[in-house]
Amino acid sequence: MPVALFALTLSAFAIGTTEFVIVGLVPTIAQDLGVSLPSAGLLVSLYALGVAVGAPVLTALTGRWNRKHLLLALMALFVLGNLLAWRAPGYGSLILARVLTGLAHGVFFSIGSTIATGLVAREKEASAIAIMFTGLTVALVIGVPLGIFIGQSLGWRATFLVVSLLGVLALLGSALLVPRNLKQPAPARLSQQLAVLAQPRLLLVYAITAIGYGGTFIAFTYLAAILEQETGFAADTVSLLLLVYGMSVAVGNLWGGRLADRLGPVRALNIVFAGLALVLLVFTFSAGHPWAAVLTLLLWGAFAFGNVPGLQLYVVQLAGRYSPRAVDLASGLNIAAFNLGIALGAWLGGLVVERGGLMQTPWIGGLVVLVALLLTRLSGALDARGDALPAPRTR
Repeated sequence: MPVALFALTLSAFAIGTTEFVIVGLVPTIAQDLGVSLPSAGLLVSLYALGVAVGAPVLTALTGRWNRKHLLLALMALFVLGNLLAWRAPGYGSLILARVLTGLAHGVFFSIGSTIATGLVAREKEASAIAIMFTGLTVALVIGVPLGIFIGQSLGWRATFLVVSLLGVLALLGSALLVPRNLKQPAPARLSQQLAVLAQPRLLLVYAITAIGYGGTFIAFTYLAAILEQETGFAADTVSLLLLVYGMSVAVGNLWGGRLADRLGPVRALNIVFAGLALVLLVFTFSAGHPWAAVLTLLLWGAFAFGNVPGLQLYVVQLAGRYSPRAVDLASGLNIAAFNLGIALGAWLGGLVVERGGLMQTPWIGGLVVLVALLLTRLSGALDARGDALPAPRTR
């Protein structure tokens, strides 16, 4: 794999850290700024909104930019957003900082996927995407716990300062390692790029992404509560288990990329979604038994992120066939679909907990993932009708 991929991975690590670390800092920020917990929680939602808006809209507007120049501009915006959060005098300016950072996040992962695939041979495209997204999973394992520790020890502002320094390192790495002659998509008008939204095949994959990823978050949002209240683990043990879960996610991400390279994205997604649905259904029964719960948790982590490389690769491939002048935008819309799935999954999980209790979330999440599996099989059947994508090469 080319060394430029690791510059993308470092950027993804910095972005993933700033995305998820806020969850652990919400109580500290609320107390320091004198706002309610729900108001502080809006910092999470508004960041996701920045991602959802930034991914498709800004990707379309910057379609003519040189890919490397755009990448560097995004990391500069990321650094600026975190520096603004560090020096934010109040709640309003902190919201602005989070929205700006979310905008950078959305466009980075949309163009990052196409840059990653452009750096390698076709049979390694999914693995290249997986390596880039490994930065996001490593952020869950290392960056987020470290950022929360810094925020609780030195104040939440210190966390954003450290993350901005990570962004500077990622910016320098991209400037030095990413080649200038990246594959540049053909110039297209905004109307041509937005025509992606009229492509039924791409809309189907966006639905698969939102539903498949959202199903996981119906239960994952309340995983800590389940492990404490239903399994009986102490809070410090739960923190350790979540760290182990993050490591499993990192492994699953790489495994999912290799599986998509070997079998093609549709067959790989069929396997991942089937395994994820089964694990969620099993967790409904294993959560009450500590060792069984831990083993199920390890499998859950492996399957939970294993669908990301396949979904991103599938979108890029379909866009190359149906909207070749808007591949970056198509990729960006899939990033928006991931975030929409997270938001809807967490919201639906809250309704389930209110009306049925914690232990209803795993099996309901599993059923939602099964819907994504059925839609994936439908998309594969449509490919088989004569619109099939290029078959994966054998090594």
